[in-house]
Amino acid sequence: MKRARPKAIKTRPKKPLWNIGSHRKPRVRRFRWIRIIPFKTIFLLLGLYVLFEILTFPFISIAQLSTENPTETALMRQRIDEAHDQGTTMTIDYRWTPLSHVPRHVRMAILVSEDGTFYSHAGVDWHEVLESIETNLEKGRIVRGGSTITQQLAKNLYLSTSKDPIRKGKELLITWMLESTLSKKRILELYLNIIEWGPGVFGIEAAAQRYFHKPASRLSMDEGARLAAVIPSPLRHQPTETTAYVEKKKELILRRMSTR
Repeated sequence: MKRARPKAIKTRPKKPLWNIGSHRKPRVRRFRWIRIIPFKTIFLLLGLYVLFEILTFPFISIAQLSTENPTETALMRQRIDEAHDQGTTMTIDYRWTPLSHVPRHVRMAILVSEDGTFYSHAGVDWHEVLESIETNLEKGRIVRGGSTITQQLAKNLYLSTSKDPIRKGKELLITWMLESTLSKKRILELYLNIIEWGPGVFGIEAAAQRYFHKPASRLSMDEGARLAAVIPSPLRHQPTETTAYVEKKKELILRRMSTR
């Protein structure tokens, strides 16, 4: 009688100790699109936003500024809206006057106060920008601006008083467009006629009539320096004030004018 052979017991090869407990997981390719689409969506939305901003840029309006005077500005509309939000109304006093009707000493007062290198820069005074950054960092707050007359014109005509980076970027592009399209004489004429000089007061003719009861063509050197002194903060100070701020700024402007 033959003995039955014992069945062979199959044993699995031993795994190295360092391989115990490790399992190679199959690569799952399902739902991979979830990780891809968000990036595509972000770039698509960003591209649409940039396209929208480009399409809404005031190309035609800037081209027309060489021969046409603006009837209103973005800052005027902003002030009207602000007054409406506060439950009041804002009456805009805006009167146009040619640059030739503004005395040379008044123009000079505003230039030395706001943009001493107006006729030599291409829209942005980078030296002034760096100086302003250093001063503001030292003080820990914004105490000095670096905007040129062209930049202020761009902001007042088409933008707002917001300080967000996107608005600043648009301001620089519009500034370049203004400098590329208009002469320095026309830029200064536009600026003098649309700049804010108090609640509802826009332009040097309206300011001259409001504060000194005379046309801009008859403004004295002292009055011109006073008007220039309050441009940075026209809602806080008036040219006819005898406060320390206005008097000190006026004297500084007159000293600068004497060296020109």
